[in-house]
Amino acid sequence: MDMSSKMDPKEILRVKLEVLRREHRDLDDAIHALQDSGRGDTLQLRRLKKQKLGLKDRIAMIEDNLLPDIIA
Repeated sequence: MDMSSKMDPKEILRVKLEVLRREHRDLDDAIHALQDSGRGDTLQLRRLKKQKLGLKDRIAMIEDNLLPDIIA
C-alpha cells in the first residue's frame, strides 16, 4: 500500500514543507557558492534566485494551510 494513503493530509503537508525547506536551503547554498567563486554568470544567478523565491512562496502557502490564523 502507498505510504501517502496512510498519512493524514496535514502530515503530508508537513512532509512537503520539509522537502521544500531543504530545497530552499540547498538553493541558497548554491547561490552563495556561485557568488563566492566568482564563476556564476548573472543569468544563472538570477534563475536560481527566482527559483528560490518560488520555493519561498510555496513554503508560505503550505505554512498558511497548516497554521491557523489567530485573530488578536
